[in-house]
Amino acid sequence: MVIGVPKEIKNNENRVALTPAGVTELRKHGHTVYIQSTAGAGSGFDDEEYAAAGATILPTIEEVYAIAEMIVKVKEPIAQEYPLIKENQLLFTYFHFASSEELTHAMIAQKAVCLAYETVEKTDRSLPLLIPMSEVAGRMAVQEGAKYLEKPLKGRGILLGGVPGVKPARVLVLGGGIVGTQAAKMAAGLGAHVTLMDVNLTRLRYLSDIMPENVDTMMSNEYNIRAEIKQSDLIIGAVLIPGAKAPHLITRDMLKLMRPGTVLVDVAVDQGGCIETCTPTTHENPTFIIDDVVHYCVANMPGAVPYTSTVALTNATIPYVLQLANKGWQQACRDNEELLKGLNVVNGKVVYSGVAEAWELPLTPVSDVLRKVIAV
Repeated sequence: MVIGVPKEIKNNENRVALTPAGVTELRKHGHTVYIQSTAGAGSGFDDEEYAAAGATILPTIEEVYAIAEMIVKVKEPIAQEYPLIKENQLLFTYFHFASSEELTHAMIAQKAVCLAYETVEKTDRSLPLLIPMSEVAGRMAVQEGAKYLEKPLKGRGILLGGVPGVKPARVLVLGGGIVGTQAAKMAAGLGAHVTLMDVNLTRLRYLSDIMPENVDTMMSNEYNIRAEIKQSDLIIGAVLIPGAKAPHLITRDMLKLMRPGTVLVDVAVDQGGCIETCTPTTHENPTFIIDDVVHYCVANMPGAVPYTSTVALTNATIPYVLQLANKGWQQACRDNEELLKGLNVVNGKVVYSGVAEAWELPLTPVSDVLRKVIAV
C-alpha cells in the first residue's frame, strides 16, 4: 500500500503521525511511505532520518494527498485540507466528529473512508489509541493548571503543593478514566489535596485503593459537584463518552459559585467539552476568562510536548497501521473488530452511532459498507 504522512497544520500542532521507526516497520512489509518535508521536525525527527528509514520525502502537502492510498495523521483535517482528500481514500487519525458538524459534512462530501483513532475499541471497552494521548493530556492538565493558578496569569495565586504552614491547593477532577487518573496522580504527587469524582462506584473503589492518601474519591452528581467547586482552586474536566459529545457537568450558572481566579481545564473540549462555557482554544491563545474564572481549553494539549506524544502515539498506532496496509481497510476491519469500531464515515455514509446522533444524520449499518468477499 502507498501511505502518506502530511505535516500537521493545526495551530501549534508539532506532532507527526509516524516516526522513522514506524517507517522501517512498514517498509519491511513492502509498503511505500511518503512523508511531507519537515513533517517530523517539530517532534525532533528530520527528513534525513525518514529517508534513511526508507521513506520518500515530498515537498508539499498536495503531493502527499495526491499519491497516498492511506493518509496517516494525528489531528483531524482542517478546512484547507478538505479539497485534497480523494474519494475512497483511507484517513486514519483522530477525528472527534461529534464535536464538529463542519468536519463531519466535509468528510461525507469527500466520500473518504474515515477511521478514527478515538473509537478503535478493545473487547474490554478500552480505547488503545486514545490511552497514550489521554495519559499525556491528564498529566499536562495539572501542569498547565498549576501554571495558570499564578497571579500574573489571572489565577488565585496559589502554589499547587503549598509549603510548610500553608495549605496546598484543592484540585477537583471530574472523571476517573485514564485522563482523570493521570491528572489525580500528578496533582497528588505535587502535594495538592485532590477530589476525584466518577459515576461508577466500582471504579471509585479501585481508585480509592490505588491513590495516595491525599486523594479522596466521591460519587459524581450535580449536588456534589456544586458543593466541591465552591472550595476548589483547579478543576479538571476529564469525562469522555467514546465517539459522542461529552456531557456538560459544569454549567454556566455554576461559575458564580467559584472563587475569582479558579482555573478550569477541560480536557474533553475536543469532544464538545464537559464544561459548558469552554470553547476550543489554541496553544497560542490558550485561555479566556468568564466571571473571573480562567478557562484553559486547548484542543490538542499533547501537541505541546510533541516528542513524548509522537513516540507514545506511534507505539500504539503502528500495529493497526500495519494491519490496514497489509490487508486493506475492508479485510482488516472484517478480521479485527477493534478496527471495525473505528469506522465513522465511509464513502459519504455515517456508520458510527455517536456521530449520527450528534448531528441527526442517517445511520448506515457498518456491515453495509463492507463488501462481501468474492469467493474464488
